[in-house]
Amino acid sequence: MGTSDAAFWEAIEADAQARLGRSIAGELRRPLQDAIRSAFRERLTEVPGARDAIATVRHPKAVASSSSAEGLRTKLELVGHWTYFAPHVYSADQVAHAKPAPDLFLHAARMLNVAPSDCLVIEDSVNGVRAGRAANMRVWGFVGGGHHDEEGGDQLRSAGAERVVGDWDEARRLFESL
Repeated sequence: MGTSDAAFWEAIEADAQARLGRSIAGELRRPLQDAIRSAFRERLTEVPGARDAIATVRHPKAVASSSSAEGLRTKLELVGHWTYFAPHVYSADQVAHAKPAPDLFLHAARMLNVAPSDCLVIEDSVNGVRAGRAANMRVWGFVGGGHHDEEGGDQLRSAGAERVVGDWDEARRLFESL
């Protein structure tokens, strides 16, 4: 979580070399990508409250994700969020260094014409929190996506999140106060 596709595959390759002494990318990449795409189409749904929270934000907004550009567009379209952000949807494909480097968030801020210190990042990954902090942005951790356990919020706080938001309804209320 919070890593680019390139970093993910590098980690898979390093693990395969360490455990098996050989590459597995050729036999694993295509079936795994197909399985992930299929799972998205069949199971990906909007996190409850996300649409209302996003609609509350009256400031310029963007998505800056470690996902590939293609995967990101697919996910956002599947849950009906593409139009809330387009054309300000940025992926790790567009920068030299993915999260935890600040490049992606700095790129998004430049494209929005907003100073990094005026940006608020909502992040669900440790690498993303680190990237936002390295970009000199405010960062709130988010644990309402269903993929965090009880330790998730503590990990995000330890990485530098100034607060942890439990769900999109809480985020909406906080956005209204900005």
